[in-house]
Amino acid sequence: MPIKKGVRNISENRKARHDYFIEDTYEAGLALVGTEVKSIRAGKVNIKDSYVKVKNAEAYVVGMHVSPYEQGNIFNRDPFRERKLLLHKREILKLKALSEADGYSLIPLSLYIRDGLVKMELAVAKGKKLYDKRHDIAERDAKRQIEQRQKEDKYR
Repeated sequence: MPIKKGVRNISENRKARHDYFIEDTYEAGLALVGTEVKSIRAGKVNIKDSYVKVKNAEAYVVGMHVSPYEQGNIFNRDPFRERKLLLHKREILKLKALSEADGYSLIPLSLYIRDGLVKMELAVAKGKKLYDKRHDIAERDAKRQIEQRQKEDKYR
């Protein structure tokens, strides 16, 4: 079967953009087993409460839930196991330095399939305070009201 070209979004962490200021983003591959890939292709994955940690000069995603594949029987793995991220060594060292900086975290933003390979977009992010979240919500509401008024004026 030929590999399909293009990008297909599988899962997105929408809450991350609400809870964090996104400073920088990276693309990483994932080291997976066959039944996990099949389950991810079926869309049975959740990255909502996951994060990335760096240990021993390797990056791992922690807390990502990949549901067991129904036809996988004995080949299924633990749904919450740590999965290795495939990055260049200099990227891993840079991410480690950034994550150790005060207030910064490594957060997965989305999981997608690009040219037949499972990829993850991860971000170097800084947590928002409650007043920052309220400010963002107020800005979004103001923009929405302005657009509605312009739309109403357009049809008068």
